[in-house]
Amino acid sequence: MIDSTEEITEPSSIHITDEDQRRAGDIFLDYSVFTKPVYETPKKPQPKQTGIRNIMITSALPYVNNVPHLGNMIGSTLSASVFALYCDLAGYNVLSICGTDEYGTATEAKAVSENMTPRQICDKFHKLHCDIYKWFQIEFDYFGRTTTDQHTEIVQELFKRLWDKGFITEDSVEQLYCEKCPKFLADRFVEGVCPLCKYDDARGDQCDKCGRLMNAVELIEPRCKICCQRPVVRSSRHLFLDLPKIESKLSTFVEQRINDPSCIWTSNACTISNSWLRDGLKPRCITRDLHWGVPVPLEAYKDKVFYVWFDAPIGYISITANYTKHWKEWWQPSDDNEIELFQFMAKDNVPFHAIVFPSCLLAADAGYTLVKHLLSTEYMNYENTKFSKSRGIGVFGDDAMKSGVISDIWRFYLLYRRPESQDSAFIWDDFMLVNNSELLNNLGNFVNRSLSFVSRFFNSIIPSITKLEPVDTEFLARINKLFATYMRNMELCHLRDAIRNVLTIARLGNGYFQANQPWVAVKKPETKQRSGVVISVAANVACLLGAMIYPYMPTIGKQIWIEQCDLPESQMSFVQIIKNEFTVKRLLPDGHRIGKSCKQT
Repeated sequence: MIDSTEEITEPSSIHITDEDQRRAGDIFLDYSVFTKPVYETPKKPQPKQTGIRNIMITSALPYVNNVPHLGNMIGSTLSASVFALYCDLAGYNVLSICGTDEYGTATEAKAVSENMTPRQICDKFHKLHCDIYKWFQIEFDYFGRTTTDQHTEIVQELFKRLWDKGFITEDSVEQLYCEKCPKFLADRFVEGVCPLCKYDDARGDQCDKCGRLMNAVELIEPRCKICCQRPVVRSSRHLFLDLPKIESKLSTFVEQRINDPSCIWTSNACTISNSWLRDGLKPRCITRDLHWGVPVPLEAYKDKVFYVWFDAPIGYISITANYTKHWKEWWQPSDDNEIELFQFMAKDNVPFHAIVFPSCLLAADAGYTLVKHLLSTEYMNYENTKFSKSRGIGVFGDDAMKSGVISDIWRFYLLYRRPESQDSAFIWDDFMLVNNSELLNNLGNFVNRSLSFVSRFFNSIIPSITKLEPVDTEFLARINKLFATYMRNMELCHLRDAIRNVLTIARLGNGYFQANQPWVAVKKPETKQRSGVVISVAANVACLLGAMIYPYMPTIGKQIWIEQCDLPESQMSFVQIIKNEFTVKRLLPDGHRIGKSCKQT
């Protein structure tokens, strides 16, 4: 497990040496153009000898049965998308995959409530999810779905392999049965009181309040979600994943990942995984008495389907297979291809990604790619309560789309308050305060005043840097330290800390601008050249901020880089800075004409 307690680095606390200043000045004065690599589409892994990291990113598949709220997005889809954009800037060969999770009781229950078929529900809400993510600029190389022939084929093939290897057992299970409907009440077709926390609306598979996973018969005062009648208990034959049989191998895998300094397992991922293993694994039922799901390919169980949490993680594989014919190079790679799998989710999904899914892949023993970096957040709440889809509490994706506030603003605030180490909350007053103080008065102020100064006093031409003074090299050395911290935080997926590094650079830039007063120096012939040096340094840092903020705010980042600085998107890259050991070079050379969008003020 990689651990870092990087805090926001305030400019005054950064230790700078003479060598830091010398190196900062020398490399900044150097200018060379770099164009980032373009990988073929559909993407395939690069061989080890190329020296390029092959990174595969997944986001927990969102349930298709409802509109995603802000709390859903920050823990999974938004965070995964931000990291994918960063990986592109860093020059990695990255494949990002997501899609809607469409099978299971949630979909059947939603179809019943809306008087539609499960397929109609899936089609309706898949499009809605796509529209919301497109508006939020949450993009993946491929956003698929689990209701495909490819998914059924891969799930059934993996199951057959587990069956043949003896990792599937059979047993009878006591289940709740509604005599009025009449049907077995799997998972979300039954609600009741949680036996642990006494929450009144716990589902038949999990309590939303305390997170406990359970069997529906454990519920106190259960009720059928369709007719509200109290069900009876009946027996039904089911299939189980024999977790105890694979427990030793899984335990070794989890321990290796947690203790490997090159792996990132968040604190709650470690705690939850160790808790499950400490308590001892039990056989887990992987079938349900439903119609909407992947059919079990055994004659004796032809009337059953797979439990959604057995088939859903396999969706990462099937969605990749729907995207590219090279999918096995990502999921069953040869020794020549090293794949780093990053998986983003909220903490309630950890058991399935750290225990159940790896157990299936380990038991299959077919060379599958296993999670290397497990990135789970805490929860984001809404004001002083929890987001709730069923009760309509919180801000949902379609609400944000209709708000009149651009998606970059929503993205910025959610990532600024990302619940990385403890629960956070979306608070309207804070939303307005943070956006005004940090985006408008800090970041926006520095970028706009620097570039508009070039437009107003230097005819939109970046002035020549004749000589850097100690105050300039000290400023650049501090920028280098902050940029290195930003890169470390991004590599660790500490997205909240990294965005604060961006804002600290902007504050430092405002201080540099204010202290050197270029608006005074530019009015005197003897100091105008000095004004040009200051504003050239400031404009270059503003351009750098455009690239640094791009993963968080794609539209704003591109506006700064392409429209205001007039640079091609193909040159937006951190590769050369990384090669220079995180020492920033000039991005805007002497004589470069910046964009017309920089208004003269």
